[in-house]
Amino acid sequence: MQLMHIQQLAKQLRISPRAIRYYEEAGLIAPRKQDGNRYRLFDEADRQRLQTVLSLRAIGLSIEEVKAVLAELDRGDEDGALHLLELQRSLLFSELVELRLSIDAADRLIGRFRGRHAPDWGEVFDWTEGLKRRRELRANWRDHWNFDRQAETHDHLVLGSGLAPSALPNYAQALRMVAEWVAPRPGERGLDIGTGTGNLAGLFLEKGIEMAGIDQSKEMLRRCRSKFPSMETKLGNVLAIPYLDRSFDFAVSSFALRHLSEEQLPLALEEIRRVLKPHGTLCIADRMLGSAEPMASDHAASPSGLASHETAADLSRLVAWLEQADYLVQTKPLSDLIHIVFAVPIRAGL
Repeated sequence: MQLMHIQQLAKQLRISPRAIRYYEEAGLIAPRKQDGNRYRLFDEADRQRLQTVLSLRAIGLSIEEVKAVLAELDRGDEDGALHLLELQRSLLFSELVELRLSIDAADRLIGRFRGRHAPDWGEVFDWTEGLKRRRELRANWRDHWNFDRQAETHDHLVLGSGLAPSALPNYAQALRMVAEWVAPRPGERGLDIGTGTGNLAGLFLEKGIEMAGIDQSKEMLRRCRSKFPSMETKLGNVLAIPYLDRSFDFAVSSFALRHLSEEQLPLALEEIRRVLKPHGTLCIADRMLGSAEPMASDHAASPSGLASHETAADLSRLVAWLEQADYLVQTKPLSDLIHIVFAVPIRAGL
């Protein structure tokens, strides 16, 4: 087994010996010490571990986050390490969304100067306050429903099993109608937002349509991958969708957007539109009311058992936003609470 001194390893990895000492002091690597002079000696395993550390640092992980990933790998828990990396990717996309908004605001201000118009600094202040508020709304989103805990029983609750009916009436009918209304063509690619265990995406996969899904619950995604191994899934939420612009021909969502607040819903719709192609369509099935006020019957129908956090989406607000964004909107009630909303961009000429 060939051993290296710190200078040799630093040269191989193109970093400084000081950086190697820093990672040792942080507890990320533990080279052996030569008898007598106590010089550090590194073997191939040390080199590979340091490469792992450098790679994780390069994607933005802090020292503590790198420690957490290494601990999962040391235990042989690749799924745990994967989850930590997925969290980092989700965070990076959130930062990207915020950066783009800041750039847009800067461009607006630059445009005022170039147009030889003195900027209205009161208006500029409103812009920046709006950016701050958007950032807070994204950062403050929380999973009040503990979907990781619900993942194991989710399908039994919403689909029903044996003699037990579905705890969410019209669930299966709503999903079928979404698939029928979207009717994607061969070769198109769709995104299922809040995919859960993949029940809606699965209807498209059965037709040979390529699907991707996002969800904030690692356990829901784990079950989704076990049901649909060919489906691409990413950890994330609709306030910062972890995909690049214009990635999808259509987007669908079932019983997910109702968990957003009145202020968060427009941010979510902006994100959905960002990842859709110009002709991209959107179809949503959810609990919706004519106002944002949740109803007692809506709480009673909740399969989660967490009625204090259950809500219904505001149908009129959703439709108004879509129409203002130049979508042609069609709606259909399946019950007093469950509605389907289908939106087609007018400018795409469809």
